[in-house]
Amino acid sequence: MSVLDRSPFLYLCCIIAGFALLRVELTGFFAPLSPLVLLIGVLAVLLFSLVVIIQGVLCLVKRR
Repeated sequence: MSVLDRSPFLYLCCIIAGFALLRVELTGFFAPLSPLVLLIGVLAVLLFSLVVIIQGVLCLVKRR
């Protein structure tokens, strides 16, 4: 397996980590950081989902 074959799995793991950030409850000292963590989670999910879609389209175009 080359690095290019493994990178989509890394991107999928990043998407899962973004969803985990969306579900985390910050309390106590870290409660003011809650909006920032939510923003980072949303951006991670959107960014890495877009990258996976682009890689899939490029793979389809390259095979034809």
